[in-house]
Amino acid sequence: MDYQWIILYLLINGIVFLIYGLDKWKASHHRWRIPEHTLMLAAVFGVFGAYGGMHFFHHKTYKPKFYIGVPSIFILEVIAAAAVIYFLYA
Repeated sequence: MDYQWIILYLLINGIVFLIYGLDKWKASHHRWRIPEHTLMLAAVFGVFGAYGGMHFFHHKTYKPKFYIGVPSIFILEVIAAAAVIYFLYA
């Protein structure tokens, strides 16, 4: 297994986690915010970072777009990964 992909995935999730934290900081300091569609797009690439950032920073946890959308992205990514693994190794 190529560990570079794992390191890259962890790095991306760490960046997404920090993006959610930055948006929370901006919200509490009345600064220009990161658009919601950008946060959701970041969740597509780093769903664990998005989910962790939501709960660690208590950010966007009451908005249905996020408390339903981020877990839905996770489920879709698991299904896609299972399909890829199935078709590659079946």
